[in-house]
Formats: sequence, C-alpha cells, structure tokens
Amino acid sequence: MSQTLRIGTRGSRLALAQSRWVQAALQQRHPALVVELATITTTGDRFLDAPLSTIGGKGVFVKEIEEALTAGRVDCAVHSMKDVPTDLAPGLVIAAVPPREDPRDVLISRAGGTIDDLPHGARLGTSSLRRMALVRAQRRDLDVVALRGNVDTRLRKLDAGDLDAVVLAAAGLRRLGIARADLALLDPAEFLPAIGQGALAIESRDDATRAVLAVLDDGDTRIAVSAERAFLARVGGSCRTPLAAHAGLNSGQLRLSALIANPDGTHVVRGSRVGTPDSAVEIGADLADELLRRGGRSILDALDDAAHGR
Repeated sequence: MSQTLRIGTRGSRLALAQSRWVQAALQQRHPALVVELATITTTGDRFLDAPLSTIGGKGVFVKEIEEALTAGRVDCAVHSMKDVPTDLAPGLVIAAVPPREDPRDVLISRAGGTIDDLPHGARLGTSSLRRMALVRAQRRDLDVVALRGNVDTRLRKLDAGDLDAVVLAAAGLRRLGIARADLALLDPAEFLPAIGQGALAIESRDDATRAVLAVLDDGDTRIAVSAERAFLARVGGSCRTPLAAHAGLNSGQLRLSALIANPDGTHVVRGSRVGTPDSAVEIGADLADELLRRGGRSILDALDDAAHGR
C-alpha cells in the first residue's frame, strides 16, 4: 500500500468528526502514513426530507461510499455501524471496529426531564422507527412525528418551538462536543439502543489496507457488535421494522438484549441471552429465533402485508 491512505466519508458534520478521529488515530499509530479525507454524497444525504423506507432503506448512507471503495477511489471508509447492512459489497470487509462510544439514546426537551415528564400531548420528533415505537409504548398520548436531518437541524427545530422534545443518540452529541442542560439519558434496559449504535465501522477492501487499519480494532466492541448484527441478519427485518439489540461483556460473559416491535408500540417482543464471547454470532441468531417464535414473526408478516397492500 502507498504511504497515502484516502478515507471515504459522508460530508455531514458528524460523519466528518468521526472520520477525523480515525484520521488522527491512524496518523498517530502510523507516523509515516499520510491520511486524507474524501467526501462522498450518499443517497441518504440527497433526500434528507424523505423517509428512509422510500429512498432505499438500509444502506442509503453507505452504497456510494462502498462503490468508491470497490473502484479504488478511496482506500477505506468510516461509517456509523448502525448504518451498515449485514451484507457488505463483495470483496469488502469491516477491517476495524474502534472502542464504542456511549450507546444510549437521549431525550432533549424544552421542559427538561425524561419521557415520563413530558406534558400530555407533547410533540416529539425522531427519525427512527425504533424510537417511535418505544416512545409510543411508554407514552401513548404523545404526538410522535418523523424528523430527519442532521443533529444541528433537529436541535434548531426544537429550539424554535416546532417540537417539544427530540430523541437523539448520545454518541453523536459527544462526538460533536454538544452538551446541553436539557439532556436526559434514557435507560437502555427500557429504551434499548439501535443495533450497532455508538460504534464505528472502518470498511476496506480485503487487501493490505486491512492490516494497517487493524490497529484501531477493539476486540470487545467487535464481539458485542457481532452479536447484535447476527440478530439483525437472522431476523431479516427491513427499514420498516422497529428492531433493537445491544450486547456487552461483563466478567467474561456476553449478554445480548433485543426486541422486535410494532411501529405503533402496541406489541413489543423482548428477550435476552447470555453466553461466552466466542459464541457471539450464535447468541444473536438464537435470540432472533426465540423472538420470532414469540410473536416477532407475526409483526414482520403484518408489516410486509401492509407494505404490499395485502
């Protein structure tokens, strides 16, 4: 590999912050290496006002970057792990998974406090079907509305009075250096995070670049994310399906919690599994099978029927 490495990245402030962190970490570990950023516009960036389900669903934030990677225009890519489909483009690998940031969601509200403290009928914005379902399961009276756009756009709408509250990822706020007094962290035991939330995926071709990037890999984070993504792969849900999974290591054991939900929050199927770290993929697949048997399959079938007008 040459002494210059080009990182493909989206152009949002958060994507650039994440890629600059990777750039600095690589230059620190490989002093002779020149690391450059190449900004690539994805489908998800071009249609910021449309629901993800209408513009391609899972993969809309990575497709064009993977195309540049496959064509050799960039040497690696930095993604938010939660945006990466379980099936990568042929010839590509996740070369490194750095240490995970805080995986929790946060509520930011003009009144302050948690979801239970919001006034009756409060207008809450989020871009995530998972968050919509969990908020509705907890508070049926709230007016939950779709909210896309970058972090700054969402906060501006809150501060302008268009919304009473928003739910965002703690990791994104931390990486952008945003601290607010009206922020409340949501309990992950109840408000289960998205699959891969807080983790980064550094993707490359399966060539010598992979070894250069491996210095940023965190074994515990990779194991946890592997269990979460195995759950996703086995469930096979689409961007219309509220899914969540979060894994962590404690005292040598891996614990995975996951859920499948109706978008309206009326039916949430939850479960958890514990096992050894070397069985991460099996734990994820087994928990998916369990939740599908316990009602998750009927949720997925109903959503598929609705999508196809059946």
